[in-house]
Amino acid sequence: MDSERVRLISPKKEYLRSSVFKIRHFILYCADRMSLDIEIKSELDLSDPSEELLKWAKKNIREDPDTRCQTLEEFKDLIYSKGECTPHRVDDAFLLRFLRSRKFSLEAAHKLLVNYCDLREDNPQFVDGIGFELLEKVGELDVISVPPYKDQAGKRILLYKIGKWHPDTFTVDDVLSASLLILELAILEPKAQMMGGICILDFEGITMQHALYMTPALARKVIQIAVSSQPMRLEAMHVINNSWMFETFFNFFKPLLHDKMKERLYFHGNDMESLHQHVDPKCLPDIYGGMQPHYDYKDWLDGFRKNKSILKELNRQGYAVPQP
Repeated sequence: MDSERVRLISPKKEYLRSSVFKIRHFILYCADRMSLDIEIKSELDLSDPSEELLKWAKKNIREDPDTRCQTLEEFKDLIYSKGECTPHRVDDAFLLRFLRSRKFSLEAAHKLLVNYCDLREDNPQFVDGIGFELLEKVGELDVISVPPYKDQAGKRILLYKIGKWHPDTFTVDDVLSASLLILELAILEPKAQMMGGICILDFEGITMQHALYMTPALARKVIQIAVSSQPMRLEAMHVINNSWMFETFFNFFKPLLHDKMKERLYFHGNDMESLHQHVDPKCLPDIYGGMQPHYDYKDWLDGFRKNKSILKELNRQGYAVPQP
């Protein structure tokens, strides 16, 4: 691995398995549980950004409420003048996601929009006929999940447990389609549009069967969805429980990662204390030395089905969900 760009942290299996770690974790859990200040909320936060968040956005992503409308008009003019894509939507709420994701750089936001349109046009199977049933399947298998809490900075957390993916019953396209739908849901939140999110990739239990499905073409699609084609800024990617088998996966991805993405990659092996240096244990499930219990995935889906605004948005995006 590129030691200059990717921080590789050696695993400390012996320490994790020791009774010292277990006792320490239990003491911390008991001491902090009563004062846990992390909000637990299954529903998406679709409210307008707070004044505090707007101030943060002005400083960190160059979003100025006084010039936002003008920038959106300039973005539309750029889309029409270049003619490199024909978006299915050009309303302000939709285009604002791309500007926020690229810190209000018109050229970068336009490139992202072109990539977004190309991905959907080249892979209609990722959207056509896809609905909440696929997310139910994902939740039951515990392959992909979005906890009802955020990290200490307020960013959404996307968790993959790769070893629980069984390719013979859950296809590669199922994984990619579910990932795309989850990202579409996440970017409905103004706060997520502004602040981005983090991803935790758990490779515990991966086998040669998983490796057989890894191809350069699949790696390119994964990078498209995770990095270059969705208006959700990935601020950090934490790889845990990565063994020698992981190298088979990573070798396909490494040539496709730009330098900035490599700088956001962290490899922790089995060292959960290393992960805790980046993600507060209060914002992690207990299986990773955190202080959060397992939450029912169905609460998350039930909230989507009952929310007319979410159903309307997903319908506009072409998904097979009930009419609001």
